[in-house]
Amino acid sequence: MSRLLSRASQPDAAGRIQNITPDSAGWQYVGFEAFLLEPGQTLSAETGEQEVCLVLLAGKADLASSDQQWSSVGERMSVFDEQSPYALYLPAGERYTVTATTKLELAVCKAPGKGGFPVRLIEPSMCQAETRGIGTNQRHVCNILFGNLPADSLLVCEVRTPSGNWSSYPPHKHDTDNAPHETHLEETYYHRINPEQGFVFQRVYTDDRSIDETMSVENRGVVMVPGGYHPVGAPHGYDSYYLNVMAGPSRNWIFHNDPDHAWIIAADKEKAARQG
Repeated sequence: MSRLLSRASQPDAAGRIQNITPDSAGWQYVGFEAFLLEPGQTLSAETGEQEVCLVLLAGKADLASSDQQWSSVGERMSVFDEQSPYALYLPAGERYTVTATTKLELAVCKAPGKGGFPVRLIEPSMCQAETRGIGTNQRHVCNILFGNLPADSLLVCEVRTPSGNWSSYPPHKHDTDNAPHETHLEETYYHRINPEQGFVFQRVYTDDRSIDETMSVENRGVVMVPGGYHPVGAPHGYDSYYLNVMAGPSRNWIFHNDPDHAWIIAADKEKAARQG
């Protein structure tokens, strides 16, 4: 199995099925956990020196920080519902508790924090949704903690890609600290597939092919992208969802397209203009 792929485990005593740390991934910034909690099950933790974004992927929960509480948070019951999620942002030096009130799929997104921003409940209306691409390159993006809201390090978004379509495509990368042309951001992809027995393909490759891996990713698998281009393809019959977590030296997403495939962008723009 590829070192860039983490398959989901059975839930441990805390309900955790994924646990990506900077040490396990061999990088510096991004941490990611996924949990499947039963009704009444509680998760409590401290953020320490990290900022955390809790994303309620599916289900409802009572949430609490050190001095605030929210009851019965959540609306959607599947990541494939056409609605944005609820999330909770927590700065460094905080504590949080999540108590599932229904079956709950929860993502815990982490990156270095300075404690510069307050605890914030992110409601669906605060997210930014858009559709990108045309034809078999169309996908639906929702920015949860991105340009829509400030943070120290974290960038969090989710993408739904219809059956038979490509996403994170044409291939792009963000592994070089060279603003304003490109920024260095590590990234995780938490994949969900509908129906669940399906799979998607994700390739991660660099210009010099020092990294060049193509993975078949099953439901709730995580792909780690330390660098390079990283397109995703959804086979016919299976819709794709993934949650992206990014962080790096600066909180700025500037990507660089693979020059071999950049012609697709111009061709799509020309086609869209003809259709419009």
